[in-house]
Amino acid sequence: MKNIEKYSRGYFMPPVKSLKWTEKEYITEAPTWCSVDLRDGNQALIIPMSLEEKLEYFQLLLQVGFKEIEVGFPAASETEFTFLRTLIEQNLIPDDVTVQVLTQSREHIIKKTFEALRGVNKAVVHLYNSTSVAQREQVFKKSEEQIIDIAVTGAKMLKKYAAETEGNFQFQYSPESFTGTEMEFALDICNRVLDVWQPTADNKVIINLPATVSMSMPHVYASQIEYMSDHLDYRDNVILSVHPHNDRGTGVADAELGMLAGAQRVEGTLFGNGERTGNVDIVTLALNMFSHGVDPKLNFDNISEIISKYEKLTRMSVHERHPYGGELVFTAFSGSHQDAIAKGMKWREEKECQHWTVPYLLIDPMDIGREYEGDIIRINSQSGKGGIGYILQQKYGFDLPAAMRENFGYIVKNVSDRKHKELMPDEIYDIFINEYVNISTPVEFIDYRFNQNDNYETDVSIKINNEVKELTGTGNGRLDAISNILQNTLDIDYKDLVYKEHALGKGSGSGANAVSYVGFTAFDGTVYWGCGIDVDIMTSSIKALFSAVNNMISSVKPIL
Repeated sequence: MKNIEKYSRGYFMPPVKSLKWTEKEYITEAPTWCSVDLRDGNQALIIPMSLEEKLEYFQLLLQVGFKEIEVGFPAASETEFTFLRTLIEQNLIPDDVTVQVLTQSREHIIKKTFEALRGVNKAVVHLYNSTSVAQREQVFKKSEEQIIDIAVTGAKMLKKYAAETEGNFQFQYSPESFTGTEMEFALDICNRVLDVWQPTADNKVIINLPATVSMSMPHVYASQIEYMSDHLDYRDNVILSVHPHNDRGTGVADAELGMLAGAQRVEGTLFGNGERTGNVDIVTLALNMFSHGVDPKLNFDNISEIISKYEKLTRMSVHERHPYGGELVFTAFSGSHQDAIAKGMKWREEKECQHWTVPYLLIDPMDIGREYEGDIIRINSQSGKGGIGYILQQKYGFDLPAAMRENFGYIVKNVSDRKHKELMPDEIYDIFINEYVNISTPVEFIDYRFNQNDNYETDVSIKINNEVKELTGTGNGRLDAISNILQNTLDIDYKDLVYKEHALGKGSGSGANAVSYVGFTAFDGTVYWGCGIDVDIMTSSIKALFSAVNNMISSVKPIL
C-alpha cells in the first residue's frame, strides 16, 4: 500500500504504568448497561426512526432489560424533543428505568434540554465537549484552558437548570474524543468538572470515557481507563463509564478490557449500530459474559424476535456471521465439525453434564431461542455422515448404523454437489426414504409365516414381474431363513449381514413405530443397505432386507 508515511499513532499512553487489569482473568459481574440506540444509533441510520418507530424501539429495549436508555438530543430537533415529552407525558418510562439525554455546553441548548425533561422521574443529563489535540487545534482553535472552561461552564449550567426544573437528575460528563487526548489533560478536565458537581454517595456522577474514534489496540485503551480510574477525584462517588466505537474492529475487546480496568458502566447499541463502523455491540458483550457463567442482567432468550424487530425499525441487517445473532453462527457445514457436534450432544445426553462443553458451540443455542434442527447442522456438499445422521435422528428419529450413515452421507453430498445447493431437512428425509425405505422393486415382499419347529422353517410370499411366488426355506433365525430363500431363489450372493432395529420416534411421517436397518456385502465387496418401517418389528426387518436386496439387484443385475 502507498502513503504509509502519512500515518502515525495518534493516541497517548498514561504517564504511569497502568497494567493491573492484566492480572484479571474474566469479567465477574455485569456493568450498568446504557443503550444509546435511540440517539447514537438513530443518528447513524440512513432513514432515522419516526416517532412511532422510536416508541416501539423503546419498548424493545425495555423487554431486553435495559435500565438506562439514552433517548436523544432533545434540543437538536423537534422530533427528539417530542419523543422525550411523549415518554414523560404518557408515563411510558417504568419507575426503575432512567432515561438519558445529551447536550452540548451551550446555554440555550442546556435550557431547552431541561424544558424537555420537565417532570421526568429520573434522568441522566449527559454533557460533553471535545478534548483531543486534533479537535482543539483544528475545530475549536482553543487552548487547553479554554476547552476546560467550556466544560466547567456547562457543568455549572447543568446544576443551575436542574435546580430550577421539576424532576430527578444525575449528571454525566464525557471528554469527547478521549482516545486522542493526552491523559493528563483528560484527567484534569474531568476533575475540574467533578469539582463543580461535588458528587456524593447519594448523588453519584458518571464520567464517561469514549473511544469516539478507536485509535489503539485494546490493551492501550484499558491502560488509559485504568489510569483515569486510579486518579479521578471523588472516585468512590464516580461511576466510570466507557463508550467504545468500532473503527478498528475492536469495540467489544475495548469494552471488555475497559471493564477489567475499572469501568462500571458501558454505553453501546444492539448489534453495534452507530456512526461509521458503529458502537460497541452490547449483544455480543452480554452473551460473552453469559458464556462464562456470568449473568449479564439482559434478556436475549429470544434473539430471533429481537433481530426481527431491530431490522424492521432500523432498516439495517444483522450479518449472517454476526456473533450469537447471525443466522449461520451456530451452523456447521463441515463434516468433521458436524460429527464432533453430534457426538458432543450425545455425550451430554448420556452423561447428564452440568456444564456446557459441546465442541464448536460456545453456548447452547436453545438458551437464546435458536433451534438444533436447522440452526446447528445444515447440509451441503461439504457435510459429513455425522451431521447428516444427526439431522435424521434429531428431526425424524432414525438412528442409522455407523456404516449406513457413511453410505447415506455420500449420496446426500452428491445430490447437494450436483444441485449446487444446501439441502433442507425434509429434502434429506425424502432422499433417505427414496434410497432405502421399503423398496419393493424388482422384488416385492408380500407376506411371511414362520412354522413352529427347531430350524426356523419359513414361508414367504413375493412378487416378481407381477407374478406371486410362494417360497419356503430354513435358517438359524427368522431373518436368516428369509435371507436364504432370497439368495437361493434369486441366485444372488452376499455375506456379513448387519442388522439393527429400534422404535421409531419423532416425525417420520409414516405413522409406524418400528424401524430396522439391514446391510450386507456383495460378491464384489460393495456394501448395500436397506431400511424397513412397519408397525411390527419383524416385518420391518424383513422389509429392510428386501430393500437392501433390491438396491443390490438394481445396481448389478437386470430386473428379473
